[in-house]
Amino acid sequence: MALAHILDGLADYLQHRIEEGERWAEISPATLAALRQPAGALHHSPAPARTAPAIAPPASPRPVPAAPPPVAPAPDRTPRAAPPPTSVPVAHPPPAPPATRAPATPAVATDRAPYTRFGTTPALDAIASRVAACQQCGLCKQRQQVVPGQGNPHPELVFVGEGPGADEDQQGLAFVGRAGQLLTRMILAMGLTREDVWIGNVVKCRPPENRTPLPDEMAACLPYLRAQLEILQPKVIVALGATALKGLLDVQTGITKLRGHWLSFEGIDVMPTYHPSYLLRSGGDSGASSRYWDVWEDLSAVLQRLGRPVPARKKPAPPAG
Repeated sequence: MALAHILDGLADYLQHRIEEGERWAEISPATLAALRQPAGALHHSPAPARTAPAIAPPASPRPVPAAPPPVAPAPDRTPRAAPPPTSVPVAHPPPAPPATRAPATPAVATDRAPYTRFGTTPALDAIASRVAACQQCGLCKQRQQVVPGQGNPHPELVFVGEGPGADEDQQGLAFVGRAGQLLTRMILAMGLTREDVWIGNVVKCRPPENRTPLPDEMAACLPYLRAQLEILQPKVIVALGATALKGLLDVQTGITKLRGHWLSFEGIDVMPTYHPSYLLRSGGDSGASSRYWDVWEDLSAVLQRLGRPVPARKKPAPPAG
């Protein structure tokens, strides 16, 4: 009972000191003796002298609970099993958007046979840039565009013609006029497309009025063609007409005698045949013409040399009479 009485008195004493605005209290023996008196007497007894606390109170006020805090129990030092590892979600990057394919280079808008600028290489681009800046002969003075050649940069088959015409000079592409339409039909008849082959000319600028290139003009342009063929490395070259054959091989024999006979240019097989414009002028662009079938015979030999099948084509019967 004495201990309970003391504790009750202590609680009343502390509450009284809090109400007087005090935040620290030091219990002296006199105070402890006063606590033994009845609880009501505590509020009228003078406050005992207090000494400065050992530790200065902090500058900022701190809330004091109405009742003394309970004594914390001794920590449990019994070893405990480690908690199971917590599964931490791994942040995954958002899925990449679906790859988009670059749009294919559109075909040039024309009512002629379709074709595209199929592809190129840095080496071929470098030659085309040199051709564009070339002024080694008089053909550069009136050209609209140079025509370096275009097609598959890794072809088995290359067609080489004489020089650009009016349509080629305007568009900067080889064989896009009427002769180009016929050449496209010839290539399709072989089971190929223009995208499978490379097409160029002996001279890169249009001669006036589509005349035959002069010897100095061909001499100025031939180094470009030779450099292109060295990069392309085709298996077969089809020389379209006498001028192309003369530019490549410097032969004087006519195309009529040499067409259909295998020749060689720096280790590459060459098949001479008629130029498509010659077929157009002579009416040989139809299946009823013997010139047409001469060309088809030459192209069939090219397919065989490449190890490709020769599409079946039925030669029409000659006209009666």
